[in-house]
Amino acid sequence: MKSDLPPVLVSACLAGCQCRYDGGANPVPAIRDLVVRGKAIPVCPERLGGLPVPRPPAEIQGGDGRDVLQGQARVVNNEGVDVTPAFIAGARATLEVARRHGTLIAILKERSPSCGSTAIYDGSFRGQTRPGQGVTAALLHSQGIKLFNEETWKKQAPCL
Repeated sequence: MKSDLPPVLVSACLAGCQCRYDGGANPVPAIRDLVVRGKAIPVCPERLGGLPVPRPPAEIQGGDGRDVLQGQARVVNNEGVDVTPAFIAGARATLEVARRHGTLIAILKERSPSCGSTAIYDGSFRGQTRPGQGVTAALLHSQGIKLFNEETWKKQAPCL
């Protein structure tokens, strides 16, 4: 029986794609299975925004993803380079993918400056987190897309 639900958007690193800043992945077998079964579409907002793999790690400084989208905070890498335009471009490209497929749900990598749905790193590059959304997560959420992360999606969206 074929599902009438539109595909879920997932962070590509969770599906096993080696697109993290360090060239690695954060594979979650059940999420990879969603992609294999055609129920999910993997996206990497940072790659869609034109950033290479590998790349210097980046964190949001001065707020969270919503603040970045409003021009009140920046995304800066650990070399001090402002990469805000790439993060915004990647968020917009990800939203376009979601719209094209009618996506209503996204499972995103927690703590990422792009994909964090409830927590992000605090901008100090010391491994400290704080509440907030990444740039892509904030944009998707503002457009009514329901967000989950790799740690909670099975409990909160068991029908997937």
